[in-house]
Amino acid sequence: MIQTYPPFPNSRPRRLRLTPALRDMVRETILTSKDFIYPLFVRYGRGIQDEISSMPGQYQWSLDKLPAEAESIAVLGIPAVILFGIPAEKDPVGLKNFAPDGIIQQAIHIIKDAVPEMVVITDVCLCEYTDHGHCGVLNVGDNRRVQLPVGHVLNDLTLDILGKVAASHAEAGADIVAPSSMMDGMVGAIRSSLDGAEFEHIPILSYAVKYASSFYGPFREAAEGAPKFGDRKSHQMDPANSREALREAALDVAEGTDMLMVKPALPYLDIIRQVNDAFPELPTAAYNVSGEYAMLKAASSNGWLDERSVVLETLTAIKRAGADLIITYHAKEAAKWLKS
Repeated sequence: MIQTYPPFPNSRPRRLRLTPALRDMVRETILTSKDFIYPLFVRYGRGIQDEISSMPGQYQWSLDKLPAEAESIAVLGIPAVILFGIPAEKDPVGLKNFAPDGIIQQAIHIIKDAVPEMVVITDVCLCEYTDHGHCGVLNVGDNRRVQLPVGHVLNDLTLDILGKVAASHAEAGADIVAPSSMMDGMVGAIRSSLDGAEFEHIPILSYAVKYASSFYGPFREAAEGAPKFGDRKSHQMDPANSREALREAALDVAEGTDMLMVKPALPYLDIIRQVNDAFPELPTAAYNVSGEYAMLKAASSNGWLDERSVVLETLTAIKRAGADLIITYHAKEAAKWLKS
């Protein structure tokens, strides 16, 4: 039902925009640092803080640098980080992904020791750990799978590994696990693995709606996980589809996810709204991805946009669309601006 209002001059919406104080009083969407989750890229070595060329202001961190970085994040009021690891060795299935002494497992211990109250979320996928760069175990052409192309990601074999990775992260002290591979049944497999290892209290933040987007390019440099061949369109979603997004989300809800994520954010504000409306009982997260970050940084550095205002407008729009949580590389800068 459309609300009707008396015409001008009796209706004057500008009355409530007259001063900053009035605008603050009637603001519908309030952005705070508590809305943010900050991504961290972790690698082996010592004294490493390597800037990512396509993501100015973002770094690959060695483990010894993590305590100070975690403390600087916490001081800004940002409650959570999400971790992406760069292993020393890669193989066809990503064995280091669920090794007790893996890079993410060590990073979890270090961050929780430095800032115990920090919520540590871990990305659960294979692409950063496999020598082929794909999100699952690949078909190598055995007789049982002759109808599938060589190099096809095998869904069900991948599920077992995802379960092992999630349980390993939980064992190391992760607060939340976030599966991102877009395998069918991944939430159910991970829930079963966690519960079987007595981690029934660990929540799952599912990348339920993850599109095969062109906005991921800078991330693949940051995480060193670009596929060696082909693409990920056989498992990530077609950007043209919205009904499919609700189906994916519903399946993950049925399998036991605790939160839902839409990725990317800006080109999919309509999807964030649809998911939030369809599943209001669960928190909705949105991933403001690397390409979205990079384009604002590039435009700002060229003087084409005012960085502070455009970043805060962008993050507010993502929250207004329905995101309860925003994973964003802008988190630290945005938190500083919001404090000031």
